[in-house]
Amino acid sequence: MFDDDPLAPPVKKPVSLEAQLENASVGELEDRIERLKAEIGMCERAIAAKKAQRAAADSVFGARPS
Repeated sequence: MFDDDPLAPPVKKPVSLEAQLENASVGELEDRIERLKAEIGMCERAIAAKKAQRAAADSVFGARPS
């Protein structure tokens, strides 16, 4: 049996982050930074919410022994 489909599009190799950054314009890099900052903010809010949930559980059930 043949595993290769001659009509299938060629598989693209992933482009490294360094190559992506090298080929990006200043505007694209600034947009990327803004998206990353937004993602960091979401992560920080998720961490704060989880810490608040933990603190609430600890206040009801007591803290876990270390």
